[in-house]
Amino acid sequence: MKRKDVTTDAAAQQALSKRKKCPYLDTIRPQLLDFDFEKVCSISLSDQNAYACLVCGKYFQGRGPNTHAFTHSVQSFHHVFINLSTDKIYCLPDNYEVTDLSLAPIKNALRPSFTPEYTASLDTNRTLAQDSFGVSYLPGFIGLNNLKKTDYISVVLQALAHVTPLRDYFLQPDNYAAAVAKTRSPLVLRFGELIRKLWSPHNIKNT
Repeated sequence: MKRKDVTTDAAAQQALSKRKKCPYLDTIRPQLLDFDFEKVCSISLSDQNAYACLVCGKYFQGRGPNTHAFTHSVQSFHHVFINLSTDKIYCLPDNYEVTDLSLAPIKNALRPSFTPEYTASLDTNRTLAQDSFGVSYLPGFIGLNNLKKTDYISVVLQALAHVTPLRDYFLQPDNYAAAVAKTRSPLVLRFGELIRKLWSPHNIKNT
């Protein structure tokens, strides 16, 4: 039986730790990110294995060699990407996962989550949040983009978002995960995402 080389293992762990400290984090531009777009590759239009470039905000597929994200990283010198399904962040083209506490606001903006305690305080909360542009807003009271005369449906959605039992139900995806798995209803899924974005204190922009 071979004797385990503790020194080698320690060196490997240290090297891995260093690789996770991406040197390109200062190139990230939160103001260009918009996770409200349909999460499909801007080139292939596929929703499989989609990533967002955290430098320019565009969506690309894959991260391995010969994929659209990989090619974009090489051609545009944009190196930091987030997987739109797993929330994991990678540095390309070297293709290693990045772990850094400074990336938490981006992950929170992509997929807001709510504790039961925070949810219970929403109706009495008067604390303003701040988006990446420095604009203050009150969670739950933000505008919706008007897409070709959708202002009427926006009013209905805003009203539904303030029905407390309905809001609290959709703030927790686990409440309806089983139903979505059975029915595969995109309406339920997207409505839940919308409710969480409306009430999130971590929005990149407040519209």
